[in-house]
Amino acid sequence: MGSTGRTYKDVIGLTGPLLPVVSFLGRLPTATIQFGSVLLVARTSGSPAAAGLTGGALALGQVACGPLVGRLADRHGQRTVVLAFSLTNALAITALTCGALAQPPAPWLALLGAAAGATVPLIGPLGRARLVALARRAGASDTTIGTALSFESTLDEISFVLGPALVGLAAVLAHPAFAMAAAAVLVAVCGTGFALHPTAEVAPPPRPTPVSTPRPRTPRSVHSLRAALALQGAMFGACQSGIVALTERLDHSDQAGLVYAAMGVMSAVAGLSMAAVPARVALATRWRLATAAALVLSLPLLWTHSMVGLYAVVTVLGVAYAPHLITVFGLTERAVPPTRLAEAMAVATSAIVGGQALAVAVTGRLAESHGPAAAFAAASLAAALACAIALIARPKPYTDRTTEPTPRPAAAAP
Repeated sequence: MGSTGRTYKDVIGLTGPLLPVVSFLGRLPTATIQFGSVLLVARTSGSPAAAGLTGGALALGQVACGPLVGRLADRHGQRTVVLAFSLTNALAITALTCGALAQPPAPWLALLGAAAGATVPLIGPLGRARLVALARRAGASDTTIGTALSFESTLDEISFVLGPALVGLAAVLAHPAFAMAAAAVLVAVCGTGFALHPTAEVAPPPRPTPVSTPRPRTPRSVHSLRAALALQGAMFGACQSGIVALTERLDHSDQAGLVYAAMGVMSAVAGLSMAAVPARVALATRWRLATAAALVLSLPLLWTHSMVGLYAVVTVLGVAYAPHLITVFGLTERAVPPTRLAEAMAVATSAIVGGQALAVAVTGRLAESHGPAAAFAAASLAAALACAIALIARPKPYTDRTTEPTPRPAAAAP
């Protein structure tokens, strides 16, 4: 454990103690507004359909525009892009909150939700890209790179546990609008802090190149990694639907959030523990083990019929989540050109969000018509497909990290 502690100390040493705090608080609104928008619209309109439409539009906006945020950060640097999107996102969240309180027609709420999702500054993915760039510049080992990714994934896990919990607390004590207002303030203040931090200049935008000089292409093998992340998102979304359905069937719907929290806490612990995995265990091996564990550990959900059993099974299942995320992000970092790292991390995050949103929409109805076991079966199916991809795919490291490949003459270009 001592060596693990020293490794995390090395990671913090790359950024200083302020950046992780600002980064965590800056990404917390992303976890807050998804659940918060659903609760807010449900409270103000009394329509679950309008609430679901707004939440779905928000997720769709993030999936559609997330890669654009990463691409802009790669081309123009993180400082300008994060600052602009953070302030715009704060305004969009405020508009959504005020709109919900004014109770306009559902299509207008969906439009406001889409705007809130489309302007998310993606501090999580850009934080990963920034930390990896800092580590590479410092000549850090692959072990330190892996620990940096573990650290970032743990921040994500904690934020996605704490965000919905804070929304639920605000809804019980006062009104979901307070949680949304706090999210707007946080993204404005901490997003600005993340953008203006000196480390934002670690990877300056590339110099302008002639029109005939192409950007390095993302290898095709990266698509298998994105598919695996989409399936993990689908697995998580299907588990959410099953948990909601089962807790309602057992007359404990108020504990659904606590079940999510138990899964998230265990996932965060597993993510932090990844730094202790020996370097000789290759990333491809870790990937296969993580997907196999997710499949095996998800199967007991099919025969879970009590709250005690649900807590136990879901908590153990959390062991597989963060290790899979960390490993696939690590493989992605090695496979893409350095000048497209932020975009690659943004696309990977969009894959998770998209898979989760689609699964929630599909398996929610499945659970309603066929029971919780149907949603849990969909989760296991997603895990099985992810495991199959891990067994078949062979993502390769990017060939040259020091320089971009020399472009072919314009006459030879296709």
